[in-house]
Amino acid sequence: MPKKPKHLAQVQALAAIGQSRLMSIWDSLFAHMSQPVAQILLTRNDIADRSQYLNAQNTLAETLSFGVIPIVNENDTLAVSEIKFGDNDTLSAITAAMVNADYLFLMTDVDALYDKNPRKFLDAKPISVVDEIDALQADVSSAGSALGTGGMATKIVAARLATAAGTSTIITKSSKPGNIAAIISHLHPPVEIDGETGRDVPLAAPEPPLHTRFLPSLTPIRNRAFWILHGLAPHGTIYIDRGASLALANKAGLLPVGIVDVEGTFAQQEAVRLVVVDKIPIGSLSPTGDSNSYNPSGGRYQFVLKENGEEIGRAVVNYSSSEVARIKGLRSSDIRNVLGYADSEYVAFRENVSLHASASGVQSRPETPSGPRTPTKERTPDVSIADLRGIAD
Repeated sequence: MPKKPKHLAQVQALAAIGQSRLMSIWDSLFAHMSQPVAQILLTRNDIADRSQYLNAQNTLAETLSFGVIPIVNENDTLAVSEIKFGDNDTLSAITAAMVNADYLFLMTDVDALYDKNPRKFLDAKPISVVDEIDALQADVSSAGSALGTGGMATKIVAARLATAAGTSTIITKSSKPGNIAAIISHLHPPVEIDGETGRDVPLAAPEPPLHTRFLPSLTPIRNRAFWILHGLAPHGTIYIDRGASLALANKAGLLPVGIVDVEGTFAQQEAVRLVVVDKIPIGSLSPTGDSNSYNPSGGRYQFVLKENGEEIGRAVVNYSSSEVARIKGLRSSDIRNVLGYADSEYVAFRENVSLHASASGVQSRPETPSGPRTPTKERTPDVSIADLRGIAD
């Protein structure tokens, strides 16, 4: 075929041909170490359904228990744009979380994350440890800059996802696969038994190759909470006020009174984004709460600054988008009067709400090369996306 086909059916047919050849190569490589391998193909739909997600998780666990290494890839023969993961970095992070992996290695064409683009700036310094990934992500996603698909930006997103699940994430150079073993040996140095005390004494480990390590979250998001956050595709957005955000952080459910607006079209039991927004009054607020010519809603509803909103998590809802639009801002006791029925006093039960680590008060936890994790004074440097542009594509 002289050039890459444009039609989806042709692309997927070629993917089907290539998958068998790719697995043949993997099988041949691992055969040198007498290591059996297995192929597992996933699509977004495979994890969007809770039972399928658990089935995939169990399949991975059983494969590993057999001493077989699963080689996971996206099922390009079936996936369409609406149900694709988007990139292998995201797929690898989700897979790492599903198996509760200790480490996720993201291999790229540079040896580490830098404070500047090392291809443009001679004084660029590598970043060895990232312990404030949310702050780093805020810098990377600053306005007016962009990174190519599959570049360093997607790896930082994947690192955020994996570390939130408790997996240490490491970026290192793909052309040097031996880096993986060297880094692991540095983090877990060999030990010898002290003849007098009988205790294990760590031996000095050689300096590891250049890499960047993202430290795992203090309180990992696992199981159902992780699935809600990263397994389900959101179908819309519910905007909530600060009071509702605080209630969710304190393990309460989402009540309609804390909802200020809704976007998108979604049905019951579908996932939505939860975005916190601030409100400002329009005109003068009536002290009695009655509407007037300056404030038709009587001070009960105020203008929402959506552009400043912050996504704090995801939720599986009890009401559709049209129902939420009708009951937003109301007390739960008013739901029946407005809708004619009340399936629940909550728009989302707390067990169906999953908050991002930064929204739920979870902090990153530093990790020492071996032994218990202890605090560190090392800070994450400021990195702009402009500095990173072109580093890895």
